[in-house]
Amino acid sequence: MAFDVRIPPLGESVTEGVILRWVKRDGDGVRPDDILLELETDKATMELPAERAGVLRILRREGEKVSVGDVIARIEEGGAAEEAKPAPAARAAERARGQPAAAAAVEPAEPIGPKLEAASEQDTATVASPRGVGPLSPAVRRLIEEHRLEASAIPASGKGGRLTKDDVLAYLERTERAAPSARPVPVAAEAARAAPEAARAELERVRPGPERVRPAPREADGEERVPMSAIRKRIAERLVQAQRTAAILTTFNEIDMSAVQALRARYKDRFRERYGVGLGFMSFFARATIAALRETPTLNAEIRGDDVVYKHFVHLGVAVATARGLVVPVVHDAHLLSFAEIEREIERLAARARDGKLTLDELSGGTFTLTNGGIFGSLLSTPILNPPQSGILGMHKIEKRPVVVDDQVVVRPMMYVAVSYDHRLVDGEQAVTFLVRVKERLEDPSRLLLEV
Repeated sequence: MAFDVRIPPLGESVTEGVILRWVKRDGDGVRPDDILLELETDKATMELPAERAGVLRILRREGEKVSVGDVIARIEEGGAAEEAKPAPAARAAERARGQPAAAAAVEPAEPIGPKLEAASEQDTATVASPRGVGPLSPAVRRLIEEHRLEASAIPASGKGGRLTKDDVLAYLERTERAAPSARPVPVAAEAARAAPEAARAELERVRPGPERVRPAPREADGEERVPMSAIRKRIAERLVQAQRTAAILTTFNEIDMSAVQALRARYKDRFRERYGVGLGFMSFFARATIAALRETPTLNAEIRGDDVVYKHFVHLGVAVATARGLVVPVVHDAHLLSFAEIEREIERLAARARDGKLTLDELSGGTFTLTNGGIFGSLLSTPILNPPQSGILGMHKIEKRPVVVDDQVVVRPMMYVAVSYDHRLVDGEQAVTFLVRVKERLEDPSRLLLEV
């Protein structure tokens, strides 16, 4: 009896994903809770474990799009992985049986010369491995259909065992050289020989010319075309959605970071010894943002239909750059957390984001977002909203600049900050007030501790 492996519910508003990688192979023995595959959705990458013990039979390939409830594999009860996998000799015999007749060696009337024999040995030595699991490109599929070939019989050299156009052309060249007399006679020629003399002239007139392989469209030199990942597509969709639906406006200010830098330098070692986590700038900005949102609650609200929904809590999104793209994990109930708890949670979420292990809960529910382009050297930017949120605060590079303090020109570590907001809901006065409150608390960090 076989057990169907289906795509489970993926969370709110997520209905499909892409099979990123099969951890187990077809024919492998699996046990309960063994990881079968990695699935990429538009929000996160997740692992799918086995629910039963048995032998895995894969039905859907890597790179395929699948929906909730789809059967992607079966687990057959009983048997071991070694029993399920054919022996090497059996696999070789199976491949030999699968070769088309045109590929079989035809004995020539005369001995093959040394030159041809050397070439044949070279071809055999450089033959790629048998074709693995993977979709066929349009060019490859067209060649296979035109020449009536069996794809599984053609050695493959592409990434992940995929069949390339060059593999097919090389296979055709080898079979033509090995068996020139075995090539099929064109159908039109057979019909011409069998047809009466009166019809032969008509057949000659309409018969197509020699078959030519139509070359696939070539990409320009220096270009490489790769499919967009599901998360990249989702990022693109949401950014365009934000631009189309919200009236985004940005206001700027600058902050003297002298006090925060001095406080951090003074206590960072003791902070790490006591809490086991570093004291960074993000916790200062998080606490300043939470305090400022209490005074300007519209930046923590959202438009829902014809209503405005005010949030009496702060779920703080923190943008994290990963190899797969930008993700925004959420520090839930950030308004209840201390400096150390905020730093610890941000560090945990950032590590999980880089490892591609964030859950949907860790990516959902944000009410306001922080993004720090300064770690990449950005001096100034205009952040884009993360719908349906109404505000996002952009942090930037700290740079020493001359400023006037008490009528004296002094050099201070300054940071430009920017808040983008949805002008449908947030007035300019509220956005400016929010940014000034953040500035005031960071230039005098004691206010964060006293909550004044």
